[in-house]
Amino acid sequence: MYYSTTYKSPLGLITLACDGDGENLVGLWMEGQKYHGNTILETIGQNDIGIFNLTKRWLNRYFSGEKPKISELRLAPIGSEFRQGVWNILCEIPYGEVITYGSIAKKMAAKMNKKNMSSQAVGGAVGHNPISIIIPCHRVVGSNGSLTGYSGGVGMKTKLLELEGVDMSRLFIPKKGTAL
Repeated sequence: MYYSTTYKSPLGLITLACDGDGENLVGLWMEGQKYHGNTILETIGQNDIGIFNLTKRWLNRYFSGEKPKISELRLAPIGSEFRQGVWNILCEIPYGEVITYGSIAKKMAAKMNKKNMSSQAVGGAVGHNPISIIIPCHRVVGSNGSLTGYSGGVGMKTKLLELEGVDMSRLFIPKKGTAL
């Protein structure tokens, strides 16, 4: 069993989900986001749960320009071991900075004792991140600086990066295709 609630952010409605114990956040999806809620089958609406209150305060601080730490929240994203590894790397990306899919692929290859790793495989894991914003998949860009591959949409990705004060001068919205 999972519980859910909503949070009205400056960028639109966000759905939060937690485990049956109410201790771990398992989902955070923006309205209209690709793969919205796909890691959990069914939720029961519930507002007054500790992890939801903590997450809403965390989001209030984030959207007001503060830099809350990911470690302040108990996160339990649901996914394969590979995806978990990628999401852990995402949590290491500093606030206001970006990293490329290729850089994450190199880190994953090293963790898995492999020579190399597909940037596309990493892109799939990044795109299926079930706890957007907090696990900062919006901080991942293409090797050429393209703002590609965000399940919440490139416009939302741009807004989040601007909120964090990322230097957008070397980043761009791709006209066609993707560049990981």
